[in-house]
Amino acid sequence: MILRHIRYLLTVADYRNFTRAADSLHISQPALSQQIRQLENDLGGQLFDRSGRVVRLTDFGAIYVEYARRALLELEAGQRALHDVRDLSRGQLRLAFTPTFTEYLVAPAVDHFHSTYPNIVIDMMEMSLEAIESGLSEDRIDLAIGFTDLRSDDIETQPLFLERITLVVSDRHPVAAQHAPVEPAQLAALPLALLGGQFVSRFYIDSYFESQGIKPSVALQANSISALLKIVRGGKVATLLPGALRYEHRDLKYIPLEPEFPARTVALLTRKAAYRTAAAAAFSATLKAMLETGALSSLRAE
Repeated sequence: MILRHIRYLLTVADYRNFTRAADSLHISQPALSQQIRQLENDLGGQLFDRSGRVVRLTDFGAIYVEYARRALLELEAGQRALHDVRDLSRGQLRLAFTPTFTEYLVAPAVDHFHSTYPNIVIDMMEMSLEAIESGLSEDRIDLAIGFTDLRSDDIETQPLFLERITLVVSDRHPVAAQHAPVEPAQLAALPLALLGGQFVSRFYIDSYFESQGIKPSVALQANSISALLKIVRGGKVATLLPGALRYEHRDLKYIPLEPEFPARTVALLTRKAAYRTAAAAAFSATLKAMLETGALSSLRAE
């Protein structure tokens, strides 16, 4: 009953229209109106101003909705807790990660986890770091792999290893056999294929160019790391990507830069004080074990 009333209230508040809200909830408009009026009677105040063409929250309603949204997050977490089986014979893990981890970290970690806990359903989501912060805060994600440089104070970080951007080329590229690091003047002369501006990595790359006084020769941009790697394998252009890709893409060459890119700390991310499912705890333990002594242990040297 509590959950239903809160869902009804928030749906009307979001749609600002009883008819559209009722359609979304698959109930009749009169039934929805009756439930809202009952809630108003119970609370002793009017939640909505129905006098105009658009339904609006009253001051009373706006205050209550703020707390109702928080309560719904906790109640939904409680429902998941009731269905969470501690022996991991079943369950669900909502896992998010930023795009670069798709290319070297996520696949081996998920494969190992699935072989150990085959009945856990993993919902994998590739997101920007900003979207991950929102998803964790709104309880749409259980666990994420991202970085420690976050804006939200509501996110807890567990550092894993350092990631550093480096020059990546094919074995046919002119600098592939170079032993000395690539310095700014040489980097400025290389045709580059880079990630687009929607990737946070591009922000760090552009910041590096600016700090070194480099005017890069950008031949093309891509919104897919997989597409970028295919282009680089053609041999004519270089790119700048995390050096950790060498553990998954061994056919490419990784040339150090001088000066080096600043390192970023890769971390597991969770919402502070959130209920932690058994599946999320098991995945965290699996990943940490793989980094300590398992197949991903070489990443800790990055």
